[in-house]
Parts: sequence; C-alpha cells; structure tokens
Amino acid sequence: MKSVKLTEKEATLQELLLNVAGYIATRGRSKPELRWTGGWVRDKLLGVTSHDIDVAINNTTGYDFGVFLKEYAEHQRLHSHIKIAKINENPEKSKHLQTATTKILGLDLDLVNLRKEVYTNHSRNPQVEFGTPQEDALRRDATVNALFYNLQTSEIEDFTGRGLQDIDRKLLITPLPPFDTFMDDPLRVLRLIRFAGQLGYSIDDEVMRAIDDPKVKEALMNKVSRERVGIEIEKMLKGPDPYGSLKLIDRLALYETIFSTFEPLSTGSPRVENWNSAYEQLRRLLTFESDQQEKKTLPDNSAGVIRQVLTGNSQDFYHLWLLSALVPWARVAPSATTGKGSKAKEPAAVIAARAGIMANNAILQIIRASAASLEDIISVKEAVNREQASPSSERRVLVPEMQGMAVRRWGSSWRSSVLFALLTQIMETDNEKHSDLLDGYATWLSAVADLGVMDAWKLKPIITGKRLASEVQSDPGPWLGDALENIVIPWQLRNPGVDDQEAVIEEVKRRRMNEV
Repeated sequence: MKSVKLTEKEATLQELLLNVAGYIATRGRSKPELRWTGGWVRDKLLGVTSHDIDVAINNTTGYDFGVFLKEYAEHQRLHSHIKIAKINENPEKSKHLQTATTKILGLDLDLVNLRKEVYTNHSRNPQVEFGTPQEDALRRDATVNALFYNLQTSEIEDFTGRGLQDIDRKLLITPLPPFDTFMDDPLRVLRLIRFAGQLGYSIDDEVMRAIDDPKVKEALMNKVSRERVGIEIEKMLKGPDPYGSLKLIDRLALYETIFSTFEPLSTGSPRVENWNSAYEQLRRLLTFESDQQEKKTLPDNSAGVIRQVLTGNSQDFYHLWLLSALVPWARVAPSATTGKGSKAKEPAAVIAARAGIMANNAILQIIRASAASLEDIISVKEAVNREQASPSSERRVLVPEMQGMAVRRWGSSWRSSVLFALLTQIMETDNEKHSDLLDGYATWLSAVADLGVMDAWKLKPIITGKRLASEVQSDPGPWLGDALENIVIPWQLRNPGVDDQEAVIEEVKRRRMNEV
C-alpha cells in the first residue's frame, strides 16, 4: 500500500486523534477507526500543502467525536480552548450530513462519520446511515477525492480501485455513474469544474454528458442553496484558472443555471452567445506581461496601458473575473424591485449576482456601480476619442475638469466599471474590430493618466462648507453641497495643487450671481 510522509503538526495530530479513539474505548464505547479523507490525501500525494483535513469516523457522528476530543484535551490539559461547531444537515438543499468543525495546531478539521445514502420510493432525499469505508468512497464526487489515509496503519487506501491511477492520468471521474452522483448532490457539478481548474485536470467525457443532462441542471438550480453555489463560484474565480472555469461553465451551458435571477425579467434575458469573447479578453489582459504568444496578437501599447491603469500592481482579480461573468446581463434593463415603499430599480446584473450566487454587499456595490455607469463611460470614452486629434485650445472633453468629474461620478470602483464597459463592448463587437476598440480605450485611459485625475474621486474641497456659507452670506442648504461638488471641485481640477480659498470663494460668488 502507498504511504505518505507527514509534517510534524500532522504527525502530532494523528497521535492526538488516536489517543482520543483510545479514550472513547475506555468510556464503554467501541473504539473508532479513524481516516483522513478527500482533498488532504489527494494534495499530499501531489506534494501540495493543505491545512484542511476531513476526519472520517466509522462508528460515531462527527459531533460526538468532537465532544470526546474536547473532553480528552481538557482532561489531559492539552489544547484547552478547543471549540466544536456543529453543522446540521439540510436535505432539501442537498446537505445530507451533520458534521462538526474545529481547529487544532493551525489545522482546520471537519469531523464526519463514514456514511452511505439509501433512497426510498417516498422521498427524493436519501436516508443517511453509517457506512463502510468503501460505501463512503463510492458516494464521493470524484475518485481522486475518494482516497483515505488510515490513521491506524498510516497507509493510503483506494476503495474505488482507480483513485491513484486517475491522479496519474489527471482525470476527474465519479466513482458511481455520474448522473446518480449529481442527482444525489448537484453541487458536485460545480465542485468538479472547480477541481478541473484547481488541479489542471480533465473531466471525463461521460461525466460531461451527465452534467449536460437537463435533469441535473434543474436539480442544481433548485436543490442546492445559492450560498453553496456562491462559495464554489468564489473558489473558482479566486483559484489558479478562473478562465478555465468560466469556459467550462460556458461550454456546458450552465450560465443561466448559475447566474440566475430566479424570475423572468420582462426587460430581457442574458446574452450568452458571445460571452466567451469577454472572459477571453480579460484573460489576455491579465496575462499580457508574461504571455509572449498573446503579445503577438494584441497591440502592446493598448494592452499595457489598459492593464496598468485598470489593475495597477494588484493581483486580486476576483471581482474582475466576476464582472466578466456578469457581462451577459449588462444590456438587460433594470427591473423594478419588489417590496414596500419606493425603491430604485436594480440592474439585472445585480439581481443575478444576488439571487444566483449570493454575492456580498461590497461586491454588489461594485456591480451596481459598473452597471449604472456603463453608458456614461462609453459616451465619455467615445467623446475623448473624437476630440483626441483637436488642438488643446479647442478641447472641451479632454480636460482635467471634465475627466476628473467623470471619475468622481463613477466613484471609487471606477476602474472596475471601465473594465465592465470594455468587456461589454468586446462581447458586442465583431472580432476583427476588437483591436480598434482596445486602442480607443487605451488612448482614453492614457489621457486620463496624463491629466492626473485618476484619483479625482478622493478629492476633498479645499474650503469647508461652514466658511463658504459665511463668506457668501447665505444660510446652509441644498445649494451648499451642490456648490462644493460642482463649483469648488471643478475649480480644483482646473487648478491642481493650488490652495487659494479666496479664489474659490470668488468663483462661487460669481457663479451664484450669474444664476440670479
């Protein structure tokens, strides 16, 4: 049998868990057999460090074992602050198993009993019962994730008979017929897509055909909580190959299953037919500097300017990949929200992100700003491109005031909003015109950088509202905020680095006089 070499922490944890098993036997219970399962075993064989370990117990629930673990540690005065969290099952959302979690020695543990799942004619949800190691292995999402490390023998166990060879073949295949595996827990569809990107593995052809089954897609949409869907999508887009994950989602026609509004929008449906051009363009931009082959097909100046202005030195591209995933909803008009009172209409992309993957509020705000700014960004970009050839003295749009105020309208996430607009236009434009489109964005963004207004959204008025109201001899009111934003800030953009409050006061007085 195959074995692996444990780290010092892993060896200490193995000894602790075996001692707990012995302790349980002294309490009048059968001594449990313990195994580490799933991803940790796979990663160990691949030489990848993992801090997440699933502990499978043969004769007691994960929570009960956790209680004994805490009791033993406290009795031995070891790890006295162990906390055991119970995670209850939710069969209606394909969460069939109660588990427990804890953290020891910096390692995150999931404690769970070995199980088998028995179906009856009266329920679509299985009855979960204690099972053998082989029964447990056969119910897992992929053979490469069905390997066990036996704590008693310190050996790798392959109860499917092919997990080790599938690691060598870099192949994802289900232990049981894939249709049955996915109908048991449809989230496994997304897990396999994630593992394909994470590991660089291929998905078996029969498995791909099962994913494409309408019944599987319906089950994924209706049986799995959207929180679990969102967690998988986030892991994909934060993983090593978000492009590959989106490509598989596209190829398997899973877009509307995942990024769903869960109710038809009278204003339209997502445009997925050319979606691939958007996420492929994002990949080219983000890999521009290191991918020599892409450099041959993409104008150097355009790709370099766009990447530098829109991403800087950041390597956190999760929200950019998510925006590329939501581009098919970009042109679907806002839909009226439901509920009491008067509410603004939400962009369809926001509805899809919230309902489909339960995106958090910070991400929703970026999506909301991107959708709201879409037409304005395109309009400003095209106006700048038209004016680029004009003499400086004749320019009305390509000036610090106009570009700085545009950046302020779009807010702190304006770079993400510009990328959303670019990818939207890429999706809507014929391939042979992509180069011209990129040149247009690069020309505009280069001008914005040269004008020094990229951080205009941070700009604060050089004068307080209190003093301004006093100097113009007027009571504070709605006019004051308008004057600070639309007179004072533009003056500062026209006069960068100048701190002349008297000049600003005179400008406000003059403008107010003209309005009278």
